[in-house]
Formats: sequence, C-alpha cells, structure tokens
Amino acid sequence: MEAFKLPLPAVWVEPVWLGVQILLILLAGYFAQRFVARCLTRLGERYPFPPQLLMPLRGVLRWLIMGSAVIVVLERLGVSATVLWTALSGFVAVAAVAFFAMWSVLSNLLCAILIFTVGPFRLGDVVELVDTTDKPGVKGRVVAINLLYTTLIEAEELGTGSAMVQVPNSLFFQRSVRRWRGTDVFPSSGFEK
Repeated sequence: MEAFKLPLPAVWVEPVWLGVQILLILLAGYFAQRFVARCLTRLGERYPFPPQLLMPLRGVLRWLIMGSAVIVVLERLGVSATVLWTALSGFVAVAAVAFFAMWSVLSNLLCAILIFTVGPFRLGDVVELVDTTDKPGVKGRVVAINLLYTTLIEAEELGTGSAMVQVPNSLFFQRSVRRWRGTDVFPSSGFEK
C-alpha cells in the first residue's frame, strides 16, 4: 500500500482500495459474460445450433457469471459464502414447501386463466364432467366462473329443487367435459337462466 503514495488520509486508503477491488471484480464479470456471449454467437454462426438452444444457454451463463462476481464481491466485503449458501438453501426449502402446500390453489388459478383464455365453456352453457362411461358426473348450467372454482346450478331432480355445485377449475382439465351451448335445446328441463 505504501508503494502508491496517494495523497489521501490513512483512514480513506483501505475503503478506497476495497472500492477499486469491487469495481474491478464487477468489470471482470461483465467482460467475462460479454466474452462468453460473443463466443456462443460465433459458435451458433459456425455450427447449425438452433437459436432456441443458444438463447437460454446464454442467459444461464450470464446469470452464473454475474452471480459468481456478486458472491466474490460479498466475500470481499466480509460476508461468508457459507452463510450465503445456507440462507439461499433455507429460502429455497421454505419456498418449495409453500409451493407444495399451495399446489391445488395454484393449479386452480392457472386453470381459471386457461378457462378465460381458451374458452372451453362460458356462462350459460350446460357442462357435464364425465367420470366414467357408465357413471354420470356433475352436470349443470354454468352461472359463475371465478379464479378458484366454477359454479354450476344442477337441474331439479325428483322434486328436490335445484342445487348449486362449486367445481374446482382444475377438474375441467383432468376429466372429459361434455358441453351444450346455452341456446341449445338439450338439456332444457330444470334449467332456468
């Protein structure tokens, strides 16, 4: 340090040197990822690799190089890589458990988005979830579709009155579905709009 003979107070020399090291590490990471991206581009021009392979590979390598540079910077600042790895693995474990616990809700949310975009049925249609060929499933007119379930109103049977059934949205993609448009004649008995 004394070889530099900078006109700085002695208290500032160490933080300035640390800042220069951090800047050099980040610049090395930036230039390394640019070099790898350029090499992948040349590799793609020379050999017939599909772009669908090179784009994700380029992105993964970019994140890997810059993530490694950030870890080296944090180590220069005094943060242990072991502590970082422990915190990251703990976070991933908690996220995995939470995702597994919320799987059915997330599945219903995704299926609701698919119902809204693909439109296998709409309000007013009569739908039937078919369990097996010999066993009838749930059948009713669609009266509401929300993010978790679809509400059907069943036909009056044996004088018991109509009932509302809430079917999870994911069941419409796990089973076969019969559909009659709302204006079709079949099944007209027991369904009022």
